[in-house]
Amino acid sequence: MKTFPIPNRWCVHGYYSLCPYAPDNSGRFLIAGADLDTQLAEVFVLDQDGRILNRFGSVPTTPSFWHTGLWQSWSPDGKMVYYQSGTLKAPKTIRHHLETGESIEIDGEIEGAPPLGEPAFSCSHGMLYAAGYGGNPYSPESAPTPFQARERHGISKISFAPHEHELVLSTEAILDLHPERDRIREADKAIKARLGEAEGLTLMTYCVRWNRSGTRCLFFFGNHCVDKSRGEPKITSIFTADRNLENIHMAIDLSFGRPGVHWAWQADDEYLIGYGPDPDRRGQICLSEIRFDGSGYRKISDHASGGHPSTSPANHDLVVTDEGSPSGGNVLFISKQSGQTVESIALPKFIGASEPPGRNPLRICHHPVFNHSGDRVLCNTLPGKYSTLTELTPPTL
Repeated sequence: MKTFPIPNRWCVHGYYSLCPYAPDNSGRFLIAGADLDTQLAEVFVLDQDGRILNRFGSVPTTPSFWHTGLWQSWSPDGKMVYYQSGTLKAPKTIRHHLETGESIEIDGEIEGAPPLGEPAFSCSHGMLYAAGYGGNPYSPESAPTPFQARERHGISKISFAPHEHELVLSTEAILDLHPERDRIREADKAIKARLGEAEGLTLMTYCVRWNRSGTRCLFFFGNHCVDKSRGEPKITSIFTADRNLENIHMAIDLSFGRPGVHWAWQADDEYLIGYGPDPDRRGQICLSEIRFDGSGYRKISDHASGGHPSTSPANHDLVVTDEGSPSGGNVLFISKQSGQTVESIALPKFIGASEPPGRNPLRICHHPVFNHSGDRVLCNTLPGKYSTLTELTPPTL
């Protein structure tokens, strides 16, 4: 186990579905660090021993920073770094060239650069937080686009050369494709009848995630984060598409009482892994998998933390995920074949007697993520005032 503290900086990597390690196998990795006094964040490039090779940026922190940093990610050749700037209401993305120091900022945000390079797909975290994500109150006035203007928000295509930011698949168009669209529209009418004609379900499109080869992406559709005080039925559907946003499939639907959370690509680029309905325990979740086209749903394990699972590029049988505990958190390694936990490692997760709610510097999610060769796992940890990165060696099956 290795730790990589940066003095006086609160640090996280991007997300469990976004590899922070450089694609050139140099051992370099990306983190974001915030000054808790100034509330300004920057991007750090570290070598395999944690030495700072480069640092750049000065971005005011938003609630999302304490969860996913600046969504810092690599270009396919390892020469440029992308990261988020702007605000939740007016998001922007910066592309920084490590050799020349040139930085270009454009409108829109990306949750990591595609493995095959630009163009990237953009949704809006501001929509999530305006709906109530992370314990925030429902605040539609802070949304980048009005929730009910579904033809104006969704997935945009963005690139830097030439500068492009174009909506290519709207939330309304995705609703039209949904197998349960009639039921969803009926629920929408019920909300309008109760709250007024200007209201409706808080539907949006969010969380674009690429498979490792960059041939397919997944994205979420629904309202799963909306403030419960609105009384909306939970709608959560995960769709997949090819690089051109064609060949769209609904991989799994977790709506109208079907439980589940945190779905991402497995290392084989064909299957998704996450927490879905447990076929053996009604109303419960389990670690499970499904093919990108919605076929082959299978329970992997009874593990039901709702954590952040992914599989090793070196051994597709090995899963890493995380969970909370009364005293902190754990990172677990699970065998897909047996469904058994192979190893569990306790790591500090929060400050105080119990884990506080919301997105703030008093708690972290471990978000374990494999490197490209599968022989290292990077995790967020919070051993004190400042969070830091911890690198684990996965077990051998």
